[in-house]
Amino acid sequence: MKLILTQEVSGLGSPGDIVEVKDGYGRNYLLPRGYAIGWTRGGEKQVTSIKRAQKVREIRDRDHANEVKQALETMIIIVPAKAGETGKLFGSVTASDVAQAVKTSGGISIDKRKVTLAKAIKTVGKHNATVEVHPGVTAKVTFEVSAG
Repeated sequence: MKLILTQEVSGLGSPGDIVEVKDGYGRNYLLPRGYAIGWTRGGEKQVTSIKRAQKVREIRDRDHANEVKQALETMIIIVPAKAGETGKLFGSVTASDVAQAVKTSGGISIDKRKVTLAKAIKTVGKHNATVEVHPGVTAKVTFEVSAG
């Protein structure tokens, strides 16, 4: 089955790539989750628009990546979460929550798959995460989980 990827799929490709996958993988995993669209003759236009949109969001070079890293490391990030009286969270803070908090704090929009948490965060307080800004450039982000 020939597909056009709309999002990055590890081990397969990046947005705009045209890939050949087994029918079951494409039909049962990639298509329902929106990771890919079916290949058509008019798909070339979609491929160019996907690549153009990706280029706009992409960090230009290593120097720009270092600037973004500096901004992320100095940013004050607060992640609101529901917590009990003892400071234990109802659930946990995920990489998606951290990525959303960075965006709402005035930072750039980062992909949740680029955020790595050392351990599950289940308490209120200061915690650390790493963000892969660019290949070879990672930022150590400190954020605070507050009961909200």
